[in-house]
Amino acid sequence: MLILGIDTSTNVGSVAIYSDVKGTLGEISININKTHSENIMVMIDYLFQLTGTTINDIDKIAVSIGPGSFTGIRIGVAVAKGLASATNCKIVGINELDIIAGNSSNNDCFICPIIDARKERGYFSTFKYEDSNLKQVGDYEVGELKEFLEKMKDTKTLYLGDGALKYRSLISEITKDNGLFAEKSLCLPRASVLCELSVDREDNLYTMEPIYLSKSQAEREKEKI
Repeated sequence: MLILGIDTSTNVGSVAIYSDVKGTLGEISININKTHSENIMVMIDYLFQLTGTTINDIDKIAVSIGPGSFTGIRIGVAVAKGLASATNCKIVGINELDIIAGNSSNNDCFICPIIDARKERGYFSTFKYEDSNLKQVGDYEVGELKEFLEKMKDTKTLYLGDGALKYRSLISEITKDNGLFAEKSLCLPRASVLCELSVDREDNLYTMEPIYLSKSQAEREKEKI
């Protein structure tokens, strides 16, 4: 089975082709100041060229469904649904926090991915390995990082994600020695991890929806009127 992974939920754009037998066949990730709408189809086309495959070889499309950038999530989900509909292949949506948490194999502590939501706010959850399997142990949340970190300060936790990079000083100040940090290369989402998480999962093309957790800026502005 070949899986095409598409992740545009954060500033990072990542695509991968993954084999359930061989593992990752190819992956392209970029973190540059361009919109995903400019790059995503170019990246997918180039990935097919590099791996010697075509869209007709793909059995399943895996896509990040958020949380993260409202525009980025919509772009990724729209592309994934369009390709799945055109080729009649399976589709699955994976939470972005699961994808980032999957970058770590640390068995010794809790794992907390944080996606920056600006102004010391974030999207976050907590995970832990149990019998070599990564399990979610906290809810998906969005909120003030100070409040969340106060609850976590006595628990040894590995923080990763762009929120962990941006708010490292805040995390260290509150959690002290219980706050650990993943390498920068492990903080950004990877489509190959997305693919691996999707191997045994499948969603309905027509009912699969993004996970935003918070309201868009337009919705917040409307509420002020």
